[in-house]
Amino acid sequence: MRALLLVLLTALTTAATVASAEPVTNPVTSDLPPSVTSELPDMGSPAAAVLSQSDEYRMGAMVTRELRDQSALIEDPEVSEYLQSVGARLAAQSPDGGRSFQFFVVKDGAINAFAVPGGFVFVNYGLVLATSNESELASVMAHEIAHVTQHHIARQIRAQSQQSITSAAAILAAILLGAIGGGGQAVEGGIAAAQGMAIQQRINFSRDNEAEADRVGIGYLAGAGFDTQSMGNFFETISRREGLAATYIPAMLVDHPVTSDRIAEARARAAQFPPRRAKDSVGYQLIRERLRVLTATGDVDIEKYYARKIGMGYADLGNRYGEALALMADNKPAEAQRILHKLAQEHEGITLLHSALGQAQGKGGQTNDALATFKHAVALFPRNVPVTVRYAEALMAAGDAKQAHEVLLDLFNNVPPTPDQIRLTALAASAAGDAGDAYFYMGEYQIAGGDLALAAQQYQLALAAPNLTQVQRQRFQARLDEVREYLANTRMRHVVSAGQGQGQGPDPAGGGH
Repeated sequence: MRALLLVLLTALTTAATVASAEPVTNPVTSDLPPSVTSELPDMGSPAAAVLSQSDEYRMGAMVTRELRDQSALIEDPEVSEYLQSVGARLAAQSPDGGRSFQFFVVKDGAINAFAVPGGFVFVNYGLVLATSNESELASVMAHEIAHVTQHHIARQIRAQSQQSITSAAAILAAILLGAIGGGGQAVEGGIAAAQGMAIQQRINFSRDNEAEADRVGIGYLAGAGFDTQSMGNFFETISRREGLAATYIPAMLVDHPVTSDRIAEARARAAQFPPRRAKDSVGYQLIRERLRVLTATGDVDIEKYYARKIGMGYADLGNRYGEALALMADNKPAEAQRILHKLAQEHEGITLLHSALGQAQGKGGQTNDALATFKHAVALFPRNVPVTVRYAEALMAAGDAKQAHEVLLDLFNNVPPTPDQIRLTALAASAAGDAGDAYFYMGEYQIAGGDLALAAQQYQLALAAPNLTQVQRQRFQARLDEVREYLANTRMRHVVSAGQGQGQGPDPAGGGH
């Protein structure tokens, strides 16, 4: 934990120092889609001189990369697609135009969720499993989205006028460590380290911030078609759990536990909207069980868990899917196939069932059957990211890396890619013997993680690869030039900013920087 703290402090303060001299928009990262407007008011934004949108994005991207490097995230195509779909549905209700959101599941069983600047929202798998319906999960995500759209972290930084963006980044690292480390002790350790960097206090969300995030989040719930009473219901549920009161709240909010007043206020706000009993999506039912199996520890017999549930009469689609995944995890692919064959025939429109069936066939050594299943699924759901990624994995396992590379390239060029998808594209290119593309897509992977300097190195390696076509050479060079120009401009702005901070004005001859 201490090592991770130091990594985060170093990375974030470095990012923040550079970010403080950057323009508002980042020409290298993907364009941000406009969000759908709503009638909810924008409660104000921070001074751009403290944290611009570019600053926020860079800091959030750095946090995400460090979590990914520490293997703290669940990188599963099916889980990622589901969470992103729910999050996008909620974020579309925000009036904060020009911001995109990214959603991740953290490998932590605590009932917890947190957000960092830049539109990055993290939900522990323990929280997903603790929810009793999809609207409860959406209520937590809506609350975290509201913290971002209402600029709560940035507004707190603004209130501390003596804090530099570098100090703010260190504080962010400290509170993040608290969030992923389980609470107050980790926060205190983070703050102690931050104090060593001249940070005198951590950021606390005020009660007003929490009330605002609840209020705005419930508006997002209503606009997205979820049950607005779910937030108050979930607050009450976690407050009743012995020793777990308020632990879903990010660790920096432990000073503000869920109170009866807060529950009452959430319910009063929800009552302002027409009552709605939102039905759980199939995706929620299946992904919750998928996470249960993916995160099962050695002391849990997950196969017996589902056998017991089904034996008690709870043989719904979610539990049958979970049972099949548990059988696969227990190296019983043939038994899993029998369940999944039936489910896929009964529910042909559910992508998760086809993907699981193909994986079970592959695990059982039935390569041709697995490829046939995935081909059928790709035809049913063209350019669906999880299905296509699983198909590519099956092709690579069958020794057809060239076809896998082509399938992934089509996906990359037509659907906004995830970092894990880009990395698989690079691996497929390498396995297919295309070193140039392998290095190029590793460069794209680094850009997705916010490391432009390392991306530039990958593009240089791509240009040095043998047997490049003219089209490849032009594409690699153009991308390298774009990244180099951006890095050069960033360094120059940093030099200018540092010089002016020391009382050095522009060149007296008028040349300036």
